[in-house]
Amino acid sequence: MNIDLETEVKRAQEGNKDAFIALIKKIELRMYNIARSIVKKDEDCADAIQETILKAYKSLPTLKNPAFFNTWVCRILINECNTLLRKKSRIIAMAEPPEPVYTPKSPDDRMDLRDAVYRLEEAQRTIIILHYFQDLPIREIAEMLELSEGTVKTRLYRARMTLSRWLNEPVPREVRL
Repeated sequence: MNIDLETEVKRAQEGNKDAFIALIKKIELRMYNIARSIVKKDEDCADAIQETILKAYKSLPTLKNPAFFNTWVCRILINECNTLLRKKSRIIAMAEPPEPVYTPKSPDDRMDLRDAVYRLEEAQRTIIILHYFQDLPIREIAEMLELSEGTVKTRLYRARMTLSRWLNEPVPREVRL
């Protein structure tokens, strides 16, 4: 980590608001890209990022190692995005009528990759998004999610196997997209 960045984190931890703002500005595009790849909608990205910045600011004094600031903020963001998705899925389930069932036009119809990724369980979906959509290495994903590299590799493998199976089979009539 850059010494200037580490100094900036320490200044922010001591209560310097300008230092905190400067840190966030340096990673705001990365935050947007991560949020956008998880929650899809710009307004949801804004909500997740805003909540992340607020939580990071409030808990900044608890950050033990300033070198992990970026990873720490991204982990907060991922958690916020997943919380937002969980809340939305509960609200949509009660507030809107069910969507029509997707009916393939032919047996060769296949599920779209993005739709398949968003059907994965949360832990696998997050790792797929970070690795393939955000181009993050396994080591960085492991740090960000506080997992071992072996766990990340295993989840990535299982997610790829699930996606392969889903994408190579015709979409069953009962699958909702």
